[in-house]
Amino acid sequence: MTLAIDERTTSAPTQTLTRWLTDLGRALETGDIEAATSLFGVDSYWRDLVTFSWNITTVEGQSGIADLLRTTLQQTLPHGFAIEGDASETGGIVEGWFTFETATARGRGYVRLKDGLGWTLLTTITELKGLEEKRGPQRDKGVQHGAVEHRETWLERKAAEERELGYTRQPYVVIIGGGQGGIVLGARLKRLGVPTIIVEKNARPGDSWRNRYKTLCLHDPVWYDHLPYLPFPDHWPVFSPKDKIGDWLESYARIMELNYWGSTVAKHAAYDATTAEWSIDVERDGRPVTLRPKHLVFATGVSGLPVEPTIPGAERFQGEQYHSSRYISGELYRGKKAVVIGSNNSAHDICADLWEHGVDVTMVQRSSTHVARSDTLMELALGALYSESALAAGITTDKADLLFASIPYRLLGPLQIPVYAEMARRDGEFYARLEKAGFLLDFGSTYKSGLPARFWRRRLGPVLEIPAAGLGLLHRRWCVRAGRQRLNQTPQRGQRA
Repeated sequence: MTLAIDERTTSAPTQTLTRWLTDLGRALETGDIEAATSLFGVDSYWRDLVTFSWNITTVEGQSGIADLLRTTLQQTLPHGFAIEGDASETGGIVEGWFTFETATARGRGYVRLKDGLGWTLLTTITELKGLEEKRGPQRDKGVQHGAVEHRETWLERKAAEERELGYTRQPYVVIIGGGQGGIVLGARLKRLGVPTIIVEKNARPGDSWRNRYKTLCLHDPVWYDHLPYLPFPDHWPVFSPKDKIGDWLESYARIMELNYWGSTVAKHAAYDATTAEWSIDVERDGRPVTLRPKHLVFATGVSGLPVEPTIPGAERFQGEQYHSSRYISGELYRGKKAVVIGSNNSAHDICADLWEHGVDVTMVQRSSTHVARSDTLMELALGALYSESALAAGITTDKADLLFASIPYRLLGPLQIPVYAEMARRDGEFYARLEKAGFLLDFGSTYKSGLPARFWRRRLGPVLEIPAAGLGLLHRRWCVRAGRQRLNQTPQRGQRA
């Protein structure tokens, strides 16, 4: 494979990356694994999203890359490597986008070169050959013009599918969980023509948001939260209120024509290896139904399961006690005392709401918490990928997601350390006020690598502080009890645990 380069009009980084892709493509097409691995540095990483490995895989170093190629190259047959757009160079790192193909797929990737050798490589599938989505020039006509005897309209076809799928005709995929994860996967499968049913215990799409406390909102900015195919309109607020998100998810499911079974609970599932299918017993609107798909997907959320600590004396408590997932509003507790156990986003939201309703509230913090001011986080960590300025620079959410995915986790932590060190310096007065209130702070445990790495290591969420929200009031408006305390005294009547 040879890519022509016009050195008179092509930038030096683009020339460098084009030559590297040419060499990589030639080595892979000829099956020369030694030549391919020699194009990577000793400290190098290949992150593959399904394209070569049919999995989400990261391999490290020349030996790891050689192992990946030995097990996948003969079946994958990669070819057609071509640079996409222009490459760039910052601090000696040349980087850019490229496209390629395999025997079964078309792909897109991102690569970074250090000292002329591969440092990080991302490969990911964009579409499977022969199973392309019907979009753009390939979209369906939608109707048959002229007179057609026994014509079936779109609405009649849709009603027939809803009536038959799961009863007289089985789905190919069943997704358990109808939050945003289950919904967007259902939308993708719908576009690919895969018969799919989404099973959700709540009645309507978006209820997992609607049913939470009234002040809940997304603390991630809008550019980070777009759903595939239907991005939020450009007037959508930066931080989306929970009921607005609920209505959007319901509209999205309707527009994408998803087979969404609300008020349905999955009771039991078993796989039959002889038929290569699942048997899933569900209860839909109080009636039993057995589904027999080929594939079962759990989309029940990464942080949605209530975690309730065992508190000595709880059985003697004379007030109300429940998990934050059941909290709605502080209106019922005016003039009372309350205890909120926990110190992440929900705890702060709830404390702020209780304070707004005249409640004497105490937060109990069991371990240190990472806190990031929203504006600072946007400027230092997220803005380059997810913001209006990123869009103006041509970085769409799709590109931003892939750029973030292109950084191996081993590198992510060290790359984040200076970001959060600057955050600590810039917002030092803010953090000093929190510590004065007794709040235990950290910046990613002992690693000091901030928000993403902390969550992935420990599944512990940070607090994202939005200006004028609860954290700004913390040091003077409600009490924090920090440390590994035991609540071994029975709270007084009227308190809430």
